[in-house]
Amino acid sequence: MPTPTDRPAARPARRPLVRPAARPPARRRAAALLLGGLLAPAVLPVVGAGPAAAHDRLESTDPADGAGVAVAPDAVVLTMSSPPLALGTRVQVTGPAGVVSTGEARVVDDTVTQAVTGERPAGTYEVQWRVTSSDGHPVSGSFTFTAASAAAEGPTASPTTTAGGPAPSASTSTASAADPVDPTSSGGGGALVAVAAAVVVVVGGAGGIIGYRRRRG
Repeated sequence: MPTPTDRPAARPARRPLVRPAARPPARRRAAALLLGGLLAPAVLPVVGAGPAAAHDRLESTDPADGAGVAVAPDAVVLTMSSPPLALGTRVQVTGPAGVVSTGEARVVDDTVTQAVTGERPAGTYEVQWRVTSSDGHPVSGSFTFTAASAAAEGPTASPTTTAGGPAPSASTSTASAADPVDPTSSGGGGALVAVAAAVVVVVGGAGGIIGYRRRRG
């Protein structure tokens, strides 16, 4: 007959497995709504940047690009797709004798007019322009035309030089004409800034959501 000491020792009771409580659906919905609220103001401007990136465009020029004229005109005219802003609009006309544009470009409705004066011999003239679109972004470009004969010098703002004196230099023109116009500049920077801002907001919002969920957990 077995004695009490021969009985097998009782096994220790197993501890019940404690599983983490499932996150209530309400918390998940709240987190999703919070994330959506952060993403909406960041994504919508970026989505709307596509149509806004289509800034005003150049419709036509007078003289036309590549045209041949009898003499260099007294002014060049640019016609835009929408009325541009005068602030920041510049036009520079350069011929065989140097810069011949004078004064500031004049904006009337959808046209930009730049006066031309000084010595204008026969040859090729280049027009570099930068126009501020109606949405505030600059657009730029250039075109050329060729004069078959020399044109008579027009009146200038500076005192008339004596016969045989040096031709007016580029320094006699206003700042808008003297400052070089960069035709390679564009308005794409605004869209890049919007995208960068959206990325910063999204990353910051995601970090806040993760931290919030950890603290609540």
